[in-house]
Amino acid sequence: MYACTKRHLPLVLFLFAFFAISPAWAIDLDSAKAQGLVGEKLNGYVGIVTASPTPEVSNLVDEINRRRRGSYQEIANRTPGATLASVEVLAGEKLIQRTPSGQFVESAPGRWVKKP
Repeated sequence: MYACTKRHLPLVLFLFAFFAISPAWAIDLDSAKAQGLVGEKLNGYVGIVTASPTPEVSNLVDEINRRRRGSYQEIANRTPGATLASVEVLAGEKLIQRTPSGQFVESAPGRWVKKP
């Protein structure tokens, strides 16, 4: 797990602010999560849960992950001592913590479980 230090406090605050803002695509993502089509991964990205995703679900996941990667890289660039990998892991932890009960989260790479 990623240990949070005072040095990383700006990163943590930025992540909270980033995920507190609901961009337009969040409604679609929320719907896909509620339907059990996608879930939050350990690495801070969204993953496809269903075995047969529609092109819309695949496109949604690709777009969300593209935006997240850009945001994570921006955070890493602005935070002394942070790397893209450390931002991804911290974001993954926060997103999984915030996932409502009954939605899918990754418990191990490639292993999906419904959050209790």
